[in-house]
Amino acid sequence: MSLGGQFQRVLETMPALRSAKSCMVAYSGGVDSHVLLHLCHAAGLPLRAVHIHHGLQVQADAWDRHCADVCAQLDIPYRCIHVDAVPGPGESPEDAARSARYRALEEALQPDETVLVAHHKDDQAETLLLQLMRGAGPAGLASMPAVKSFGRGCLVRPLLSFSRQLIREYAEAHGLNWVDDPSNADTGFDRNYVRSGVMPAFAQHW
Repeated sequence: MSLGGQFQRVLETMPALRSAKSCMVAYSGGVDSHVLLHLCHAAGLPLRAVHIHHGLQVQADAWDRHCADVCAQLDIPYRCIHVDAVPGPGESPEDAARSARYRALEEALQPDETVLVAHHKDDQAETLLLQLMRGAGPAGLASMPAVKSFGRGCLVRPLLSFSRQLIREYAEAHGLNWVDDPSNADTGFDRNYVRSGVMPAFAQHW
């Protein structure tokens, strides 16, 4: 079954999406969120896209324009939100950007609206490893739920059962264009180190 068909089956198992009056895709412009946007559009979900402008990369304005162009081509309402993602004392850049992003998404969420984020199976595995290394308890080891309450609505991760490879193959097969964040190659960030230094070794052995 194609990824589109699998995605449709996932939607049918999620009441939060079946009954949603509006869905807000957190659209970074990267391959994962672009595929999510494309799948949701193809599925006919009531849709809008929100891009969080962190202002941390010189390409940030170009990413905003790219996202706006993609949404215009698909006739999807688009909004860009600028946030202050500068870390505070004792806060990592990763944590500061994540906190700013989710605050902005929560504030943008309309009553009874569902926000969709593009976390996938590989993200879930990386999150579990990071939580283990941090000595997380049972709640942390449960990793990311597919559906949870969020602000005035809920947050859904409909791609959690799909691998990074499958998502990229879908993007290439459909001729999608996406942006690449150069900070994803910086192994000074914990998640990037797990992704590029730890996960390949696991994949080679198992």
